[in-house]
Amino acid sequence: MTTPNKDIEKVEVRLKWDPSPHGAPDHDLDIIAATYRTDAPYDAPAYLVHFDSRSPDGTITLNRDSRTGQGFGFDEVMTLELDRLSSTYARVVVGVVIQQRDGRKTFGDIENTVVQVREGYTNLSEDDFSSVGDATAAAVAEFARGASGVWEFRDTVRGFDGDPESFTTAMGGRPPAS
Repeated sequence: MTTPNKDIEKVEVRLKWDPSPHGAPDHDLDIIAATYRTDAPYDAPAYLVHFDSRSPDGTITLNRDSRTGQGFGFDEVMTLELDRLSSTYARVVVGVVIQQRDGRKTFGDIENTVVQVREGYTNLSEDDFSSVGDATAAAVAEFARGASGVWEFRDTVRGFDGDPESFTTAMGGRPPAS
């Protein structure tokens, strides 16, 4: 789905979820952004931004990281300053992955998940992952630079099944034709 929102400059992707039940292994969800070059918009990402990293130029940063989902409000927050991103890049795809250290977990196994994409005080999208409940990861937003250089937001929630590493290679591929 393409929205009429154009000229996106700075956005936040926010994620929250309930902690695991007492005594159970922690639920650890992570926001990941993949940046794609203008000359290869569907090939391997030029770079990834996730926990313990940021973009080389500081335009994409993970401001808050949680390994448990404990806390008030949103547990993870990533900021994307698209207006500062080099014209070398044409696409940024943002996803959410569930760490699989303690056995297979899907979005359906984790209570009260919400991902929100915001520009300022405006919600561009919000989703609870119910449409991808059997998935272990999901692409949740795509930002694409048009021919005029203006960034556009494409609301997408596409589920994937696999570990975090395989997700990062698949998340920016072309979506299946509808």
